[in-house]
Amino acid sequence: MQRYLTLFVLVGLMLGVGVGYALHQQYPSENWPDIASYFKLVTDIFLRLIKMIIAPLVLSTLVVGIAHMGGTGALGRVGVRTLLWFISASIFSLLLGLAMVHWLQPGVGLHLTPASGTPPQASALNLNDFITHLVPTSIFDAMATNQLLQIVVFAVFFGVALASLGEVGKPIVDLAERISHVMLRVTGYVMNLAPLAVFAAIAATVTENGLDILGTYGKFIGGFYLALVILWGLLVFAGFVVVGPRILRLMNMIRDPAVLAFSTASSEAAYPRTFEELQRFGVSKRIAGFVLPLGYSFNLDGSMMYCTFAVIFIAQIFHTELSWAQQISMLLVLMVTSKGMAGVPRASLVVIAATLTQFGLPQEGLLLILGVDHFLDMGRSATNVVGNSVATAVVAKWEKELGPEQVLVSGKPPPLEDAGDIELNEGG
Repeated sequence: MQRYLTLFVLVGLMLGVGVGYALHQQYPSENWPDIASYFKLVTDIFLRLIKMIIAPLVLSTLVVGIAHMGGTGALGRVGVRTLLWFISASIFSLLLGLAMVHWLQPGVGLHLTPASGTPPQASALNLNDFITHLVPTSIFDAMATNQLLQIVVFAVFFGVALASLGEVGKPIVDLAERISHVMLRVTGYVMNLAPLAVFAAIAATVTENGLDILGTYGKFIGGFYLALVILWGLLVFAGFVVVGPRILRLMNMIRDPAVLAFSTASSEAAYPRTFEELQRFGVSKRIAGFVLPLGYSFNLDGSMMYCTFAVIFIAQIFHTELSWAQQISMLLVLMVTSKGMAGVPRASLVVIAATLTQFGLPQEGLLLILGVDHFLDMGRSATNVVGNSVATAVVAKWEKELGPEQVLVSGKPPPLEDAGDIELNEGG
């Protein structure tokens, strides 16, 4: 189904460009906004559907993720070292995305205004407001208004409390997990409308701006892949420092899983092969079975870098200034909300949508990147495979459980249940 959805998105993209260009050429400039408004009716409905799923999806997935994380304490030193690497890699990925989008400025030069027609103003959220805004007065009010920061804080307290209760809290954890599965299904339904939303968004944009928007897309895609190349190089360098020259051999061994993740835009497809190649590289099954599945939920380096890159790109398109305090606050929000989102179809889009709402940025920006998101998802999915492979090798080295290269007896990918119970899905 995903393969056909991708095809439909591409068809919608091409049709949107063709229809938009024809309307741009056929009608005078004073009619362009009126024509685009008809297309924006479709995109507005899609945006409202995205907003509808944000609060219950983020709350349920974070509660489940944090509750499950509480159980890793029994692993002691391995868990602490793994989380330290994940947090460090996450912070670095977010900062690299922020630095690259400011350096390349792919959104500068395109003059767009939101549907309201008024100049967008970023939410006046400084560091003081950030701290005081963290605590919700009511979780129901926070969910009703999509106050992401407050939902995250409540989820952290609730998830930690559930984990501390052990068997007593298990029924509630199971309930939260069931809710998260329902919300994943709802998210899938919403994302099935993506081809129509892409067509309408691109048609409206090209109608008003002509084919200049394609140049902006080119800069956006090219800039992001340049950032990915730099991230790959730095991840390999960090692995080289800890593991030594053998890390280059690992990069060669995971080439096929990375290509598979790139071609399918799905980290899930590459998981069994990645797990197999890590064991063949010499990582013990115990370390690989713990670090790799945990990394699929908490160490999505490519996806996190994309979130910062895309949010600032949208701000640039609509000429919205974000102070450095606001950008630091944004990084903190993305750092937390990106955790536990594995398994969410187009998870990065959901995180970006929530961040745009939180910081008062135009929601139309999400539709602009939706049209090319699949091409970017391919790159970030492959990056997630590389980042998690390096992390697993590093932790194995620290734990002195990185042996010589070996040949697996079965010659087959190990079953997923041997690597933990974390559910895997689309990489981005």
